[in-house]
Order: sequence, then structure tokens, then C-alpha cells
Amino acid sequence: MAGDGPLPVACEPLLDVAGLGKRYPIVGHRGDRAHALWDVLRGRPPRRVVEVLQNVSFTLRSGESLGIIGANGAGKSTLLKLITGVLTPSTGHVQRRGRIGALLELGAGFHPEYSGRENVRMAAALHGLSARDLAARMDRIAAFADIGDYLDEPVKHYSSGMVVRLGFALVSSLRPELLITDEVLAVGDESFQKKCIRWLDDYLGSGGSLLLVSHSMYHVQKLCQRALWLQHGQVEALGDVHDVSQRYLAWHERRQRPARAVEAAGSADYGIDAVTINGASDDVPVRVAMGDTLTIDVRLRSNDARVPVVLIGLVRADGTPIYGVSSEMDSASATALGDGRFAWRLQFPALSLLPGSYQLRVHPLDPEGMRLFDTVERNLIVPGAAREFGLVRLPHTWAPPDHG
Repeated sequence: MAGDGPLPVACEPLLDVAGLGKRYPIVGHRGDRAHALWDVLRGRPPRRVVEVLQNVSFTLRSGESLGIIGANGAGKSTLLKLITGVLTPSTGHVQRRGRIGALLELGAGFHPEYSGRENVRMAAALHGLSARDLAARMDRIAAFADIGDYLDEPVKHYSSGMVVRLGFALVSSLRPELLITDEVLAVGDESFQKKCIRWLDDYLGSGGSLLLVSHSMYHVQKLCQRALWLQHGQVEALGDVHDVSQRYLAWHERRQRPARAVEAAGSADYGIDAVTINGASDDVPVRVAMGDTLTIDVRLRSNDARVPVVLIGLVRADGTPIYGVSSEMDSASATALGDGRFAWRLQFPALSLLPGSYQLRVHPLDPEGMRLFDTVERNLIVPGAAREFGLVRLPHTWAPPDHG
């Protein structure tokens, strides 16, 4: 019966996106609309344009899953509309193969005046399902949507969550070879989201392919094998989902952190000259694999020639503290460099942090360890994939229980 499960596709990709771009004429000022219309009528390109998407290329094969991530306005939704044919590209092309199901904007494809059941019938017909096939699936669709008597109410009376429930229920019944979805998991209650995740796990496990746009790195990392990071309409990174999403989270942390220069009593008696992580001094994320050695070198300056205290801490990307230690706590001596400058080296052998994005924070304190004078933050990425929960890997063993 048509649509019972994803069908195998030859070695050709389901999606082949090459050099894709989209531009719009700028019509924000008086006369822009008239100029844009005149240019179109004369067959000329618009005089003033904004590039929403530029030179995006990737392929997606049967059984693969790709997450598209990026800040608001990066071009994610525009890319999906170009791929699904809602928009026409300005440059490049998209080749689509196989049966595609798309869940884009809320309510897209549903007629607000018709009931949910009538909309399901129309959508099923557009996907090539016969009335007999649909009748065999309707109970399953109604059970998945779980919107009760609203199934026979006009869609205009639905909440946004009910619209998503109905759309996802329809797609789950059709089981396309490629599912394209835009943030549908961000709408609806927790129980429905869990139901969708379970269905997606089964769908991917049976050979389905997924193109997912989401701001949830948890969902992207759970459901996708690869990720594409869009930045200002261009591809910033494309590759393994954990590597790309961790780079994206580190960028977000740098973007959101405030510029800090904490001074006590209005004087900068102690400051930071340099911080390096495993020899890297540039302000870019440093990658250190779990189990490798993390080496932190810090140089501080002292205006009164006294030896300051250095405080070093690790926090998660969302600011959750993980660990902190100071030279005073461990009675660690500084190396005097002359001219009131001092150096320390702190090492974490066999780093136990689980894969993810972290931040290293370094602070100089007065010799008494009471006042904090400055802050430097560096981003740290621990690459890899792990199914364990938490922040660190604790040494452990499994053993058969005693039967006493």
C-alpha cells in the first residue's frame, strides 16, 4: 500500500543543493517599489537588493539526517522554502528525489474554514493516497493527533499546538522518504513532543531521512548525524553534528557574554596579561579531547610588586559552575618574570569533561585573596559524542551483585 514506509532510493541523493541563493529588492524607502517594478518590467536586476541566502551547497542521501542551525535571521526558513519549492531561488538549484513530506510554518497547507478531517482528506489526496488508503489510516491519524472532537471543527478554531498535532499526525501516516520540518518540536505540550521524538526515532531507524531546523541543540544532536550552521545567509560550518553544534554554542556564548572588567575600590592594581590553553592564545574556541591534558598558562601583572592570587574556573556554556581553584587554595607558587609580572601553569591530566561547550574563566585577586580585579573568558570545546549524562565522566566499574 502506498506510503507504508520509506522506500529505498538508489545511490543518488534525495536532495542535491548547489550554490543556492535568494535575494530580494530593497523597498524600504519611498520610490523603491516603483523602481523595483520598473526594473522587473524591463527585465533588469533590481538596483538595490538584500542577500538573504548565498551559495549554500550540500547533499542528503537516503537514511541520513541533517540539522540546520543558526541565529534568528540566518536564513534557515528561507532555505527550507527554497528546498520545498515554496520560493524560487535567485541563484543555484535544488534537485529533489523521492517522496517528500514537509512541516513548515504553522497552518501551512491547511484551509482555515475546513475541518481538520476535511484538511486531512485534501492533503492525503495531494500525496496520492486513495480514499480507501486514507480510510484505513484515519483512526491512526486521529489517535496520533489526539485533539478529540476538534478534528471535525474548522481549523481556524485550533490553537497552534493543535495545528502541529494534526500536521505531524498526517506526516506520520504518510511516512515520506524525506521529512523536512521547521521547529515543530518547539510547539505543543511535553507529552506530544515525546510522542513525536519516539516516532522520529522509529522513522530514522527504519531508513527515513530528516532535514530539521531547530534552535534546540538537544534535539539536533539526538536526531541528526550532521549539522549545517548558517551565519548571515552563508554556510559557516557543515559536518559532524557534535562538532558543528558545539562550535555554534561556543559562538553563542562569546556573543552573549558581557565585556567585564571588575575592579575593586576603583583601582586596577592587578591585571591579566595573557591566558593560553594548550599553547593557544587567540580568542577562538580551543578543542581538547576528553582524556587529554588541559594546560592553562596565566600571566598576571602587579602594580605594587606583590604576588597576586590567580583564580581559575570552568563553567558550562549556560553558566553552570563546574569547578574552580585558586593558587592560594593549593599553595601554588608563582614564577616571577620581572617588572611586576608573574606566571602560573595549571594542568588537568586526563580531562574528565564530557563532550560539550565550556568556558574557562581566569581572575586575578589581591594577595589576600579577597578582592577580584579582572576577568578573562576563553571558550573550550570537548569534541566527541557520549550518551552519558552530566558534566564529567567519573571512574566506575560494573560488577555482578552479591547474592547473599
